[in-house]
Amino acid sequence: MHARRSLIFAAACLLASAAVAPCGPRAEAGGGSPVSLVLQPRAFSHNDEQHARPLLDALSFGFCSVEADVYLVDGELAVAHDRGTVDPGRTLDSLYLRPLWERFQANGGHIYPEEAAFTLLIDVKNTGAETFRAVDRELAAYDPMLTHFTDDSTTAGAVTVIISGDRATGVILGSNPRRAAIDGRLSDLDGPLNRNQMPLVSDDWTAHFRWRGPQEMPPEEAADLDTLVARAHERGMRIRFWATPQTGAFWARLSDAGVDLLNADDLGGLSALLRQKRGN
Repeated sequence: MHARRSLIFAAACLLASAAVAPCGPRAEAGGGSPVSLVLQPRAFSHNDEQHARPLLDALSFGFCSVEADVYLVDGELAVAHDRGTVDPGRTLDSLYLRPLWERFQANGGHIYPEEAAFTLLIDVKNTGAETFRAVDRELAAYDPMLTHFTDDSTTAGAVTVIISGDRATGVILGSNPRRAAIDGRLSDLDGPLNRNQMPLVSDDWTAHFRWRGPQEMPPEEAADLDTLVARAHERGMRIRFWATPQTGAFWARLSDAGVDLLNADDLGGLSALLRQKRGN
């Protein structure tokens, strides 16, 4: 089955390469002129399905992490931020899994021509256990592309799938093979799950911090942030915050603090900030 799918998608990639540019996407600079793609390992496309071109806009800026909100509706995994905006034609497979597979095939086993880890965060919006089982069935068709987990190990693939939102922890950890891990919360840093089970912790910035910028971050909050980042890293986990301001000053402060994934609704704004910090 995998071999047949590989041949079909490989042929499709050759025909569609000009349209999706899997072997060399380019982002647009502020004035509209093309600039060379620079991969952004820390850039996270929040609520990615709300962009004009889900996944593709993030890829055009070199983002290495995207979030897809998913509802299980009539047996289909619909991608939408709100239940009222569900469109049967916009599915997890059509908008994310299949395009990523096509790039995986076209780029010799990677999402970009340059090898880089890529994270697909699936935010489950309803019926956690049932939705995860449906997700896992779809992931099985793309098994060669995916990171695999056990309680004691992580075998890296081109795409790492992490389940957020309505997380059916027991069902996820009971899946075998395990093709997805769990997105934890800050409270889980004191819990029993390890980095192979929960490689990422995410939380609401506004629930823990008052600072929004652009003035200096209060010293006590800066110390709290440093402590949280250090605790996550000591456990081998990445850390992310949502509900964050979309400003260069805010992203720069979190970046300097070591926050691993920087939440962006403004893809171009975060990309420009990260390019500036890297001197390109």
